[in-house]
Amino acid sequence: MLYTQNLEEIIFHRHEMLDVDELIVVSGYLGPKPVARLENLPLNSKVIYGMYGSDGIQTNLHHSLIGIQNSAEKINIFYSNIPVHSKCYLWRKKGEIKHALLGSANFSINGLTTPYREVLAETTFDTFEPLNQYVELITNNSISCLEAVLSVAQPQKSNANLKVCSSSLLDANEEVQNAAGLNWGQNPTNHTNENDAYIAIRTSHIRDCPNLFPPKQLQPSIISEEGRIQRHNDAIEIIWDDGLVMQGLLEGSQPIDGVKYPKQISSFPSKAELGIYIRERLNVPLGQPVRAHHLKSYGRTDIKISLIEEGVYNFDFSV
Repeated sequence: MLYTQNLEEIIFHRHEMLDVDELIVVSGYLGPKPVARLENLPLNSKVIYGMYGSDGIQTNLHHSLIGIQNSAEKINIFYSNIPVHSKCYLWRKKGEIKHALLGSANFSINGLTTPYREVLAETTFDTFEPLNQYVELITNNSISCLEAVLSVAQPQKSNANLKVCSSSLLDANEEVQNAAGLNWGQNPTNHTNENDAYIAIRTSHIRDCPNLFPPKQLQPSIISEEGRIQRHNDAIEIIWDDGLVMQGLLEGSQPIDGVKYPKQISSFPSKAELGIYIRERLNVPLGQPVRAHHLKSYGRTDIKISLIEEGVYNFDFSV
C-alpha cells in the first residue's frame, strides 16, 4: 500500500491496527511538534535524527528536543553519528518488527502534512529482518540528545544561500497597520477573530533570501468553484526565541518573476494564536490593537526569521 496524503494521522493511528509495544522513527530531519505528540501514544517511542552526523543540529531545535526529552516518559530521542537521510517508521513487539513504512516523508509537520509531495509505503515481511538490522546499526551509532554537542553555524557565502531575513512589523509610515499584520483581526468586515495576526513575507525577502520561503505548490485535491486548481499552504513549525513551538502556515500567494510565493505567515489551526502570543509579549490587552509605540517600548519592531531545516523556522523576537 502506498500513501500520499494524511501521513501524520496514518503514523499516529497505525498502532490501533497492530499488537505492538514500540514505535521507532528514523528520519533525516525532525520537527518538534510530531516528536512531542508521541507522548500521547500508548506505547514507547524511539526517535533518531539522522543527519546529525553531517549537519549537526541548530541550537533552538536542539533545545526544543531537549525540553521534550526531559518532560517525556515514553519517548527517547537520539542523534545519529552516521549521516542518515532515510525515513523509516517501524512498529515492533518485543524487538520484532510487525509493521513498517518507508518513504520520503521526514518526521516533521511539513514532511507529513503536505499532500502528494512525500510518500510512505508499506514493506513486506521479507524486509523486516534486514530493516531491523539496519535500524539497530543506526541505533548503535547514535547518542542521546542529552549527550549532543551543538554545531557552530558557518557564515553564509552569498545571498543565494541566505536563509534568514528581518520582517518589519511596521508599514511604510512606521505604524502597525490598522487591519492587517498584527492587527489582521481588527477589521470588522473580515470573518476574523479580533486577535488574528500574520507576519508579512515581502518581495524583498524572496529576492534577497530565495531559499528561505519555498514557492507555492499546486494542490490537485482542492479545486475552486471556478474549477481552478488551488495552491497549497505549506505547514511549518515555528520555534520562538523563548522556546515556544507554534505550528504555522505559509499562506496567500504573490507572483515574483513568474513564480507564486507565499505572502504571509499565520499560526495554525488558530490564526489568533500568533496575535495572542505577540500581545502577551508586548503586554497589550487581548482584543486591543497593537501600535508602533507598543513595539518601540518593548524594544523591537521586527522579527528575525531563519530557516533551521525544511519546514522548521526560528523566529527571534528577543530584545
